[in-house]
Amino acid sequence: MGRLLQIGQVAERTGLSLRTIRFYEESGLVLPSGRTEGGFRLYGEDAVARLEVVKRMKPLGLTLDEVRELLTLLDDLAARPGDTVLTGRLRVFHEAALARVEALRAELAVAEDFAGTLAARLEATR
Repeated sequence: MGRLLQIGQVAERTGLSLRTIRFYEESGLVLPSGRTEGGFRLYGEDAVARLEVVKRMKPLGLTLDEVRELLTLLDDLAARPGDTVLTGRLRVFHEAALARVEALRAELAVAEDFAGTLAARLEATR
């Protein structure tokens, strides 16, 4: 087993808060690899990588159940890469992710337009 990290080190590496990491643990999305004698959580590289995956899913607006399902699906696909049923399920998630990306792009365009409106107002006050 590689080097184990305490939760603070994991938070620093992933950019997630301690509270978020604990919440993900309580939700069953990630588990610590062990604990110190004092009871502090220890995480291996696999847990850190899993947290990074969950972090990347967050903007897609998935529910906890969907995140859990997708993590399980990714694990299952790693074990059975040619499984057509799993691939079909992954395709559904992929299509939903693409739709969410398009929605986020539309929201960004609206925000950029409004920022431009504010900039024009500022310029008019000079």
